[in-house]
Amino acid sequence: MKISTISHSLISLALVTILLIFGKDLFIPFILSLIGWFLIKTIRNSLLKISFFSKIPAYILTIASGLLIFLCMAMVIKLLTSNIQELSKSLPIYEKHIDSIIQLINGKFNVDVAVYLKSVSQEFNYSALLKGIFNSLSSVFSNTFMIILYTLFLLFEEKVFMTKLAFIYPKKDDFTRAESVISKIDNSISSYITLKTLVSLLTGFASFIVLSIIGVDAPLFWAFLIFLMNYIPTIGSLIATAFPAIFALLQFGTLAPFFWVLGGVGLIQVIVGNILEPKIMGNSLNISSLVVLITLSLWGAVWGITGMILSVPITVMMIIILSEIPSTKNIAILLSEKGEI
Repeated sequence: MKISTISHSLISLALVTILLIFGKDLFIPFILSLIGWFLIKTIRNSLLKISFFSKIPAYILTIASGLLIFLCMAMVIKLLTSNIQELSKSLPIYEKHIDSIIQLINGKFNVDVAVYLKSVSQEFNYSALLKGIFNSLSSVFSNTFMIILYTLFLLFEEKVFMTKLAFIYPKKDDFTRAESVISKIDNSISSYITLKTLVSLLTGFASFIVLSIIGVDAPLFWAFLIFLMNYIPTIGSLIATAFPAIFALLQFGTLAPFFWVLGGVGLIQVIVGNILEPKIMGNSLNISSLVVLITLSLWGAVWGITGMILSVPITVMMIIILSEIPSTKNIAILLSEKGEI
């Protein structure tokens, strides 16, 4: 019996993985629309708590919240497009600076690290790296219509969901229990997504100011990348700090801007990640570090860079949902940081 159960589980896992790989064009927009839906709900519910807005019908506030989010997205997409084009044109110039940087390091430190750096720079294709990031962003932007469409249908479905739930659980006690579980899941996920987005926006905005002052090209692109990478704990902040620092080195061909970016962006990551975020978010990011690495690799293999960015939000949502269902609570405990749900 146990062998058959294990085999069935492995087959199911394999089928789900295949479905995720081949259905990524469907699932990625849906996950993004789900995050957008939670943000719209949070803005709407926050406005309803204000006495002035409480008199306005909820559906009007929903429309206004949705328009606000999508207008912000449209502005960001427009600005990012121009920044990415600027960065792409300047990339060949950056790569020409590699030899001068190697000579500079060799002259200052008088070590053989220059030879190693040259071999690494030849093997490491900066153009291919940027192209991968651009392609992931372009894929998300090209699915904007689908994301908007999914979000609209989620908002429509929200109105009749409780009615459907009442038909599924005709007994009052069962309905109350199910409603309570769904409410907890809803509140927890909304809280996490909202707070994490605010913290990421703060990190990205502060980094944008620092990069603009230093004079790094396409500061909005790097700020947006930092905003996205901030959803990935530890590893994300390291990548978000290293990427603009390396390209500042390539852009200017001197060490000073590299250290300025490394120090400035790194300091923002330390202050926000180690001081502000724990105070604002508390224990809402309750994931084991090992689970973060595993899910990062798993979703990265399945959905590429987009999957890596979405890996932690998806895992957080899974842990919250699993923790509220008695039969799957043990799985949530294993995935959590300290076993406390």
